[in-house]
Amino acid sequence: MPKFKYTVILLFFALCTFACAAICIAQPKNSTEIDYTLDLDSDEFVTLPKIFFPDIDLSGRGFSRQSIWPQELCAREVLETWQEDIGFKGLFRLQYNLWDINEFSKNKNLQDKQISNYDDVLQRITDAGGTALVTIFGTPAGLGRVLDKRSPPKNIKAFKELVKEHIRYLSCQKNYNIWYEVWSAPDLDDFFLGKSPEYLYIYRAVAQAIMELEEETGKNIPVGGPSTSWWFQNVNGNSIITPERSLIYQLIKFCYQYHLPLDFISWHAYSTDPKCEKELTSYKKTPEKLIRAWLSYFRFKPDVPLIVDEWNYDSGANLLPARGQKAEVGASYIPARLEDMYEAGIDYHTYFSMEDFKGNKENVISNVGAFWFDSDSAGYKGYPKSIYNVFRMIASLEKKLFIKPDLEDEFVGVISTEDKGRIVIIIYNYIDPDIALNFLSRSIATLQGGERKILARQVKSGELSKILSDEEEFKRLRARKRVKALLGDARRLRKSAEIFRVTPRELKLNLKNLRGTYLKQRYIVDSSCTLNCQFAPVEAKQVDIKKSYQETIILEPYSVNMLIFQPETPEPAPPPAQEKSQDDSRKEPGT
Repeated sequence: MPKFKYTVILLFFALCTFACAAICIAQPKNSTEIDYTLDLDSDEFVTLPKIFFPDIDLSGRGFSRQSIWPQELCAREVLETWQEDIGFKGLFRLQYNLWDINEFSKNKNLQDKQISNYDDVLQRITDAGGTALVTIFGTPAGLGRVLDKRSPPKNIKAFKELVKEHIRYLSCQKNYNIWYEVWSAPDLDDFFLGKSPEYLYIYRAVAQAIMELEEETGKNIPVGGPSTSWWFQNVNGNSIITPERSLIYQLIKFCYQYHLPLDFISWHAYSTDPKCEKELTSYKKTPEKLIRAWLSYFRFKPDVPLIVDEWNYDSGANLLPARGQKAEVGASYIPARLEDMYEAGIDYHTYFSMEDFKGNKENVISNVGAFWFDSDSAGYKGYPKSIYNVFRMIASLEKKLFIKPDLEDEFVGVISTEDKGRIVIIIYNYIDPDIALNFLSRSIATLQGGERKILARQVKSGELSKILSDEEEFKRLRARKRVKALLGDARRLRKSAEIFRVTPRELKLNLKNLRGTYLKQRYIVDSSCTLNCQFAPVEAKQVDIKKSYQETIILEPYSVNMLIFQPETPEPAPPPAQEKSQDDSRKEPGT
């Protein structure tokens, strides 16, 4: 089960080692009104990128009363609900625990039943045309250096042969559509007890097993990693100031040296900041551009897919109201984060996770799931959160994504799509509760070393929070011009966030070059319902549109609206009446 890596902003400031910057800041509008005009005849569109697919990690619970059910997997009832409402045409992450599977090695019947449960999930995904991101982890008992699933193997050849047989079964015999991810969070002791070289040896063993199977069968079997807890992390700990020490860089270089495949690169990224993928590194590149530069340098294709394989709204605690009784906060974060991932250049994502965690032997309790459940119930008892309804909205998006206009508002965003006349528009209003600190963390690399030390002193003394909230403290601040300007921007963002956390916005929607009769539906996720909410339009009406459509939409704080314009096919006109002959008029019906 993954552990959640939180970016502790204040610690980075104190150490003066966290360097990241925003490309630009969308200045918050003081007005509650926003104008959005979409020209349906615009040629500024792309095929809907896969980052906008409703993809998710299928984990949950961390336990099952059925020993043969994969312990990291969510309940079967949840899988069936997702399949019925959304489907599995996308990327879905599945934890493949070699330790647990090997526990049944002395009982072939039980082991086969457990593997058949993995089969069931993988078959659902493959049949739907989706892809399973299968995370291989857990060194079986007897193969590790210590009796712990987190241990690196003591016999790497035996580990390789074990993995090879599993992949042979899954990819070559069953023909499931799988990408193999080597381990999860190997930079954290809670998930891996080895060093960087030992992780790289594990990767080589899996990659070589796959290469041998590809040579043997002619199949293409993708493999990648390293699924670190943040993109710049390594086993010994690291910061954004030295990204070349990251495990991602080490893996790219290692694969080049040993001629190993590297079909994708993955990492985790938990935050309250929807823009966290847009930070600038010390090389004046975003993480995505820097990683692609590394790939090119080591002669890999620069368009190797980049996957944020675990992400969620997160401020540091395992149990957050924003993922529970105030789930509208975490729900509105989802489309905001996806849009920024797209703009940053991320190719795929898997939201973590399908179900909450509780009642497990590790005593891990975390409300990260799209579904809540009662761990004390003998049978299944659980409900979707409003977060789930946002995924249903995302699943409703059409094939053509309009890339303009860009709203350029700090809190409100619009995702507009269309196909064959059907228009689906998602409008979100998410206000980052940590916006000032997140802005500073993205911007500190624009400062010189001495200027960063000024901020560090303010953190250590506790003055930073006063400066951000108190006008007089800010005026008394003695700092260099650039530092004061940066803090001034952070203060303005904080002030705007305080206003709009409680103040609705008005979005004036204008759809140009739209004609015909449409069934217009509106769906809403907001604070009015957070658990077991009905997914149904709050408004449905027929609209006759001559050339354009205008509407003012009230956006509550932390809300998501979806508008659907479904073209209605006019009923065919009845055929013209024909005159009946005198003889015909005398005939009885049916004669």
